[in-house]
Amino acid sequence: MNGVTGQWHPEDVFYEQLMLTNMIKQLISKITNACAVQVVACSNNGALAAVGTVTVQPMIDQVDGDGTRYAHGELYQVPYSRLQGGNNAVIIDPQPGDLGQVIFMSRDSSALRSAALGSGLPSDAQTLGPASFRQYDWADGWYVAPGLNAVPANYVLFNNGKIQVVAVTEIDLTAPTINLNASTGFNVTGATNVNGAKISTAGEVTDALGKILGTHIHGGVTTGSGDTGPPV
Repeated sequence: MNGVTGQWHPEDVFYEQLMLTNMIKQLISKITNACAVQVVACSNNGALAAVGTVTVQPMIDQVDGDGTRYAHGELYQVPYSRLQGGNNAVIIDPQPGDLGQVIFMSRDSSALRSAALGSGLPSDAQTLGPASFRQYDWADGWYVAPGLNAVPANYVLFNNGKIQVVAVTEIDLTAPTINLNASTGFNVTGATNVNGAKISTAGEVTDALGKILGTHIHGGVTTGSGDTGPPV
């Protein structure tokens, strides 16, 4: 098996300044701060659940002094970030193929991850000591920033005062009360099904023929105590 070529040059050992510079570079290279990655797998699949972990593949290889590339291995059980405050959250779990970024903690975070994953720490949780003396290590990654990905199919778009919500199959809104306030109008395209107990309105209801529900009358009816038939 061929050895790995180092990045020192023969003349570096003859000059104290070059030796010191290379030693500093080698020490800096041991600090892992951030890395571009691709998601290989995710423990969650978009369902309502606590934040999980991802398996990621670093996308930038290592290079030796001859320019030979050496791929990194996959990183397992990397926690990922979610847009969340208290019990309010936007759930968008990473999916295989996503490109993003992993940052690495300055201290061993394994104790914190073990305590928090799956259930979350209580708001009054005490701080934890590092499980070891390692620093800026590949084992302490955190997937934080997706980027360089394809055009989405499901999205919320904010653009010039307009907010657009698009879903490929369905949009569900669930709450005891849902308020829609539209000062200039409320437009519905397509069939509308209402499964509630009643529909109330403070204004008039007009159909496609211009008939107003509140004032619509039937002709050909003799005045008397009887009722009209159903609407026709």
